[in-house]
Amino acid sequence: MKLLHIDSSILGDNSASRQLSGEVVKAWQAADASAVVTYRDLAADAMSHFSSTTLVAAGTTAELRNAAQQHEAELSASTLAEFLATDAVVIAAPMYNFTIPTQLKAWIDRIAVAGQTFRYTEAGPEGLCGGKKVVIVSTSGGMHAGQASGIAHEEYLKLVFGFIGITDIEIVRAEGLAYGDDVRNKAMSAAQTQISEQLFAVA
Repeated sequence: MKLLHIDSSILGDNSASRQLSGEVVKAWQAADASAVVTYRDLAADAMSHFSSTTLVAAGTTAELRNAAQQHEAELSASTLAEFLATDAVVIAAPMYNFTIPTQLKAWIDRIAVAGQTFRYTEAGPEGLCGGKKVVIVSTSGGMHAGQASGIAHEEYLKLVFGFIGITDIEIVRAEGLAYGDDVRNKAMSAAQTQISEQLFAVA
C-alpha cells in the first residue's frame, strides 16, 4: 500500500498537527507492514499558488513553454501523479484564521483537476478517486468542530475530498490547544488514544 503523508504547519517541531500526523503514520505502518510512505512538507517546501501562469502552462504545448510555464506544468503533473498513485493520504491540517493553511490549499488546487480526479457529466459532477482513504489530523487553538467557525476547516476538507470521490475519511482531532496546558494535554491525549486504540482497530 502506498501512503502519502502531508504536513502543512509552519510551526516546525512545536506543531501539534505534525506530532499527531507522525503518530498516525507510525500506527499505520505498525498495522500494515506493506505500507510505503511518501512524505511531503508543504511548509518547508512550499509550492507556488495556482495562478494565471499555471493555467497558461496547462494550455501551452511543451515545446512552446517558457521556463516559468515549464516549472508550473511539471509541478502540477508531479503533484497530481503522486496523489493518484497513492492508496491513502494522511493530512495534517492545523487551523489558521478559521481555515486551512494556504500551503495546503495550494496542494489541493494541484490535485483537484477536471478529467483527472473529477469530471462533469450530464447528471452532475463525478469524483474519480473512489477507493482511496484520507485521515485528516485536525488541530486548532479554539473549539470549532461542529460550529460555523469550522466550516472552512474540517468541513471544507471533507467537501473537497468527497467531491473527488473519496468517502472513506476519518478525522483525528485535537482542539482547544490554546486554552491552557490542562485542556491541551487532554486534547492531545485523546487524539493519541484514538490513533493507538481506535484508528486501525479491527472490528
